[in-house]
Amino acid sequence: MTDLAALTHQILDAARRAGATDADAIAVEGTSISIDVRQGHLEKAERAEGVDVGLRVLLGRRQACVSSSDSRPAALASMAERAVAMAKEAPEDPTVGLADPDQLARSTDSAHLELCDGSPEPDPAALQDAALRAEAAAQENPGISQVSETSAGYSRRQIHTAATNGFSGGYARSDIGLSCVAISGSGTGMERDYDYDTRIFQSDLRDPADIGRTAAARAVERAGSRRPKTGAYPVLFDERVASSLIGHLVSAINGSAIARGASFLRDALGDRILPEGMSLIEDPHRPRAFGSRIFDAEGLPTQRRALIDDGILTGWTLDLATGRKLDLPSTANAARGTSSPPQPSVTNLALTQGTASRADLIAQMGTGLLVTSMIGSTINPNTGDYSRGAAGFWVQNGEISHPVNECTIAGNLRDIWRGMVAANDARTHLSRVVPSLLVEGLTLAGD
Repeated sequence: MTDLAALTHQILDAARRAGATDADAIAVEGTSISIDVRQGHLEKAERAEGVDVGLRVLLGRRQACVSSSDSRPAALASMAERAVAMAKEAPEDPTVGLADPDQLARSTDSAHLELCDGSPEPDPAALQDAALRAEAAAQENPGISQVSETSAGYSRRQIHTAATNGFSGGYARSDIGLSCVAISGSGTGMERDYDYDTRIFQSDLRDPADIGRTAAARAVERAGSRRPKTGAYPVLFDERVASSLIGHLVSAINGSAIARGASFLRDALGDRILPEGMSLIEDPHRPRAFGSRIFDAEGLPTQRRALIDDGILTGWTLDLATGRKLDLPSTANAARGTSSPPQPSVTNLALTQGTASRADLIAQMGTGLLVTSMIGSTINPNTGDYSRGAAGFWVQNGEISHPVNECTIAGNLRDIWRGMVAANDARTHLSRVVPSLLVEGLTLAGD
């Protein structure tokens, strides 16, 4: 295993020798395995491993980023020289710059967050067996015409960042996942659905047979889908897709969009965005959650905060640069890869759950649409106008009647968010813990 801490400091030394005023570096060493099976046989097996490095150099208020997969000393020197040459040609930006030393995280130990499974890497044969078990379980359902995709995968990454302001910190991440896509019907009557699970720890992964059976059952339930009637109806966003509504909210309060004036929420600070009693909490310190991190990509200590508190928008998602543009402190939300500078990004989110079950909300909605899958997206960032293709089930008199497809849901996001009613069915191990959400009066375009 590569000493990534030493490698990032070698990159910084190369940047200084090349003439950089300041610099930060990131190094990522990763291994990944991907297995696909089809009709009881191995279809694809891939393994990748390597080290990628990234460097950001600053010449006063000019910056440039470069990346490489070559970590030899000569390559690092060449990369640093290239970055400095690029920075000399870059325009000045008064908002760029590293964190002050007194802003940096004092602790970089992420062990308590349990971000990496310490058990041995799974054998490819074990991943193949898990995928075959899921496929076989799906095929046991007589309503299935085929299982189109069954995949299992594993990855482990070691990440380290360092900067000339004195910051140095790293952590490891792992994940293992299994997915199955089943198809019912034939010809133009074919319908597909899926199930999957992804975890940090191998021991937490659901049983492959359960994943296969669930994917098959969902595909069979969708058989005979037809378009719903056009009109205004309540829409219940199933837990599988409800987080997309929160994703649009997160995008609208991202500091980059606010600083550009490209968000319809740019003047909404302090306004009611969600219903009374509903909050959106970011918690980067939740154990065994994919978004957790003890420090951000600029070395600042992360902390729990309320993006929406009791329905009220409390602030933006900021890194150092966007904070400076808005004359606000960073919220320690910087994220970056090897080839780009830091940008604001959220970690783990949780929306306040309700007391009613999904079944209760179905009964409450009377007649309307239960959405279980969505395609496409047309969101106007300046107005919040929303339109997406959807499929799911028609609800008649508080009961699921039949499957529907090929329809479009439209409305305005501010109206949608203010009128949401939350169920109590969110999966708490996910990075975004969002329950099923009922919204009244959306426009459906169907027949």
